[in-house]
Amino acid sequence: MLKKILSKFILFTSLLTVISCGIYSFTGGDTGNAKTIQIDFFNNNANLVEPSLSQAFTLALQDFFITQTNLDLVKSSGDLQFEGEITRYTITPMTATADQTAAQNRLTLEVNVRFYNRTDEKKNFEKKFSHFYDYDANTILQGANLEAAYDEIFERITQNIFNASIANW
Repeated sequence: MLKKILSKFILFTSLLTVISCGIYSFTGGDTGNAKTIQIDFFNNNANLVEPSLSQAFTLALQDFFITQTNLDLVKSSGDLQFEGEITRYTITPMTATADQTAAQNRLTLEVNVRFYNRTDEKKNFEKKFSHFYDYDANTILQGANLEAAYDEIFERITQNIFNASIANW
């Protein structure tokens, strides 16, 4: 009985120490003194325009930061601010068959991001982030197929934006 109580006490004390020191974050992010985050709408300035892309990407970025940090999302005057635009949306053939037709296509998305840290302006940056999704050339990118492509691309790009801004990678 005493061992059980002692082990629970040690576990509780360890968790309390990790949480109270404020240094460690389970996501690896350091928001510093920031309390709020502002993520502006990312316009689609690419040559090929997909109608729902801007809204879908902006919401994916907002959702990522809300779930990975304890920051409050605000519409203006955020301690951390993201703005930018989608600069590239291309579909290119990747591999060919014996009859010289595409066997696989690649959807590539590139986003230009401007990050402003009002609590530490040395961390401000402007960078481009991109990722791709390969799919069978006989597949039409719409509906569930397009959503799967967006999910994979958005996951990678939002993680990279997080790493560059909050995780300082």
